[in-house]
Amino acid sequence: MTTATDSKTLATATPLELAQALMDQLAITPNDWHRLSANRQVRAQEQAAAALVYLLKDQPEEALERLAKPSAGWTAASKRRPAPPTAKKPGPSAPVLAPRS
Repeated sequence: MTTATDSKTLATATPLELAQALMDQLAITPNDWHRLSANRQVRAQEQAAAALVYLLKDQPEEALERLAKPSAGWTAASKRRPAPPTAKKPGPSAPVLAPRS
């Protein structure tokens, strides 16, 4: 429920501040990553909010990276989910040993 103070704050906030608040609300936290990262709707909302912030910061290339590519993919059922943002890159593979003679 919105109070009078909240309405006044919303009315005086800049579009960028509102977009950043929306992005903060929709961001998947590290604790929720594994539970929500496969949810295409949640991921698309998160990416769309981030794209809006970049558009309002006059960074259309970054907005396109956040909106067109990932969001479109997350609305298509054929896409695989990405690794968590804190996932470690795989290390070098084990050395291949020469066969014994």
